[in-house]
Amino acid sequence: MRIAITGHRDLDETTTARVDAAIRELLRDHGTRDIVGVSCLADGADQIFARAVLELGGRLEVIVPATGYAAALGARARRGFEELKARAAVVLPLRHPRPGPGPYREAGLAMLARVDRLIAVWDGAPARGRGGTAEVVEYARRQKMDVQVIWPAGATRTGAPAT
Repeated sequence: MRIAITGHRDLDETTTARVDAAIRELLRDHGTRDIVGVSCLADGADQIFARAVLELGGRLEVIVPATGYAAALGARARRGFEELKARAAVVLPLRHPRPGPGPYREAGLAMLARVDRLIAVWDGAPARGRGGTAEVVEYARRQKMDVQVIWPAGATRTGAPAT
């Protein structure tokens, strides 16, 4: 099974742990050895998912939205991005020089074109801009893709700029 992730970046510590547990449960339900996870490796949900896929024995494919993507991440997220990208079976860089709403949207659509299912770590709020979680979920649903939304009871966002 091929599964993509979209989700918020600004998860607090408790929410991160709950999201990680929920993602691992979903992956186990699908037989982890046959799973290919597709991610852009943003901070938060993307990196939580990527680690779970790899730790459970699945393969990781990465879509890099832009050449300058890693530089736009915070230091901790950048380290996670580089480490996970190095462990990926496939890395597909898009040809944008800088990250932004257009490249994020294109990366989201490129992920969806390669998968059977989408996991969305999403609070259900409307999109804050192009290429964000809500827009990717909306597109997947229009394509009649299987979308599993994860937003654990009591989950919160830190309020940092996010998707």
